[in-house]
Amino acid sequence: MYFCHVKRIIAKRTIREFWEKYPDSKDYLETWYDTVRGAKWSNPNEIKEFYATVSILKNSRVVFNIKGNDYRLVAKINYDKQWVFIRFIGTHNDYDKIDLDKI
Repeated sequence: MYFCHVKRIIAKRTIREFWEKYPDSKDYLETWYDTVRGAKWSNPNEIKEFYATVSILKNSRVVFNIKGNDYRLVAKINYDKQWVFIRFIGTHNDYDKIDLDKI
């Protein structure tokens, strides 16, 4: 059992809809969700210590590699309130098409 530090992940529905479209991502996304719910990160460096492969972006955004980088999840994190907002989830190819400064 773990303590739930992250108060909210917005929105789990987005993750669920994604794994319904890409069933091979389900176990990985469930693990990501559970891990993030148990985390208490106060800055991007703490995320990088846990997830060595994340990319830290400006404006409190983080790119997580899902399923060995087959998929990407971009989250905006409010460290003070411990909220994680999912801004994008998609295939690596979809990720390459987005403007990271606008999501």
